[in-house]
Amino acid sequence: METKVTVFIALGTNLGDRMANLTHALELLQPQVQVTEQSDVFETIPWGVRDQPLFLNQVIKGTTQLAPEELLDFLKAIETEMGREPSVRYGPRLIDLDILLYGDEQIQTERLQVPHPRMLERVFVMLPLAQLAPDLVIPGTHEPVIEVLDNLDPSGISIYP
Repeated sequence: METKVTVFIALGTNLGDRMANLTHALELLQPQVQVTEQSDVFETIPWGVRDQPLFLNQVIKGTTQLAPEELLDFLKAIETEMGREPSVRYGPRLIDLDILLYGDEQIQTERLQVPHPRMLERVFVMLPLAQLAPDLVIPGTHEPVIEVLDNLDPSGISIYP
């Protein structure tokens, strides 16, 4: 029996029926990723490319037996299955699934960086992550999630009704 690893995955969408996109992505994660907790859904202003619709963002905690790059391939397959097409970096997207954390591992390959390299500067990642694991110290840092969040600007993000 392979060991299950705790993972945190960020979900984001700003095209079509955004809530339905998140719900569908959560369904497609099963059974490869067993979702154990979900943050609230947050509506956020776009990051990077500003001239686009508002995003819905969420973070989930789960367990998986997939190796890190297998998990990456699995998430990319879900994005494709849901209809995501290549576009501008940080541009509009039907669904975006990012591995934030994979256990306490630090991974640096050509295809995958874990912890996610820009998560510490994104309130739309850190706020939902703080709901699930406020005291978690992100590998490679010495600060718990809640302290990282304290240094980010919370304007432009709100809990989605």
